[in-house]
Amino acid sequence: MGKPSLILVVVAIAQFMVSLDMSVVNVALPAIRSGLGFDPAGLQWVVDAYALLLGGLLLLGGRAGDLYGRRRLFVLGFALFGLASLAGGLAQSPGQLVTARAVQGLAAAALTPSALAMLTTTFTEGRARARALGVWGAVAGTGGAVGVMAGGLLTEYAGWRWVMLINVPVVVGALALTAVTVPADSPGPHRGRLDLLGAVLGTCGLGLLVFGVVRTHDHPWTSAETLGTLAVAAVLLSGFILVEARIAKAPLFRLGLLANRTVAGANLFVFLLFAGQFAAFYFVSLYMQGVLRMSPAATGAAFLPFSAGLICGTVIATRAARRLTLRALLVPGGLLAAAGFGWFSLISPTGSFVVHVLGPSLVTSIGLGMCLAPLAGAATAGAPPHEAGMASGLINSARQIGGCIGLAVLTTVAGRRTGSSTDPTALTHGYALSLGISGILLAIAVAVALTVLPKGRPGPPVGTGTRPEELTVPATAR
Repeated sequence: MGKPSLILVVVAIAQFMVSLDMSVVNVALPAIRSGLGFDPAGLQWVVDAYALLLGGLLLLGGRAGDLYGRRRLFVLGFALFGLASLAGGLAQSPGQLVTARAVQGLAAAALTPSALAMLTTTFTEGRARARALGVWGAVAGTGGAVGVMAGGLLTEYAGWRWVMLINVPVVVGALALTAVTVPADSPGPHRGRLDLLGAVLGTCGLGLLVFGVVRTHDHPWTSAETLGTLAVAAVLLSGFILVEARIAKAPLFRLGLLANRTVAGANLFVFLLFAGQFAAFYFVSLYMQGVLRMSPAATGAAFLPFSAGLICGTVIATRAARRLTLRALLVPGGLLAAAGFGWFSLISPTGSFVVHVLGPSLVTSIGLGMCLAPLAGAATAGAPPHEAGMASGLINSARQIGGCIGLAVLTTVAGRRTGSSTDPTALTHGYALSLGISGILLAIAVAVALTVLPKGRPGPPVGTGTRPEELTVPATAR
């Protein structure tokens, strides 16, 4: 196997691990609560601490990789992720576990954009690039599904601590492979100082946005706490945009990337797609355990067909990528995923696994798989090589923030439909409503593909000036 193929293996391991850890603790939460003595309000922070740090720091991690070396940041993120996983698996108190999950999120924010940037700069064109992005899309999509499965199996047969400890041997092996596979960073002409003011405003703004959203399970959307947090986040993000557009000499995020319709449309599509997908994983898992009365292990195993469907969809997209335009891949894929979510919304309190879970899982996953690899390629194709980390940080931010916001909003919607009832019929009605809205989000994403994305293939990278008005937009993106 050549070195580029080995780099692909390392990148795939990193992306899979980061995606898996978003969901691996979900099924284990009841066991974690009894094992460490969490109170109900504190337990959710096992999930939220990871999402908060990851969502808030992705742009910073992407730009830091561009400036200081992607391999360097990749190795640092991997090592820190392994140490945090070890600490979480050995935690003796709620505070220790939440801290470990927060450090995992910090490490993932350094690791993820560097991984995708290394892939897009290693595989620059042709069939090899399509194949590499197909692998990345498959592992990014299946990581969440496999996380639910692994969490159920590990919790039932090995204990909840192994949902954290399982990462340690994976990290050790991946670091060893990285040392002999990924070339050392070269200085390059574009190294410089990190935009510290932009970093503070962007990180705090995104962090507060995610923080305000994930706390809506404790503080309603209309509460003073939530509205105040979101208002401060809006002010900070407005300041971030001003600094990046007018003040920073080496911006953390060059707004001109969004002058390319392909980049802008792909990121919006990703936001909507993961807003629906994250929520669907959550509600389908609750339906199987709370309504169909499946065990944690059985619930986890039930996500295997979803993973298989994602891989099938990715293979279809990879083989068709050289013949079809971006629109021609995303529209049928998005419509298939929307139809699958619509089928999920027909769940019944007396339903069966085959009709109400397996069938829609296969339809949805094939559609999602057809979208993931083309989106990764489109969102990074508009950036020159020295800004690959910046573009990678942007698409991963869209993915993460979309997922957090989608889950928070749809959890609120389901809760209002269900009320305080724990009756399976009431629970099913709440889950079904939110799953139907997930389908609507995918339908909106299809509309984005039809109206925002260019008809032809993506144009060459956008110009590299630091001000949006200095950019030349490719003819194919007008």
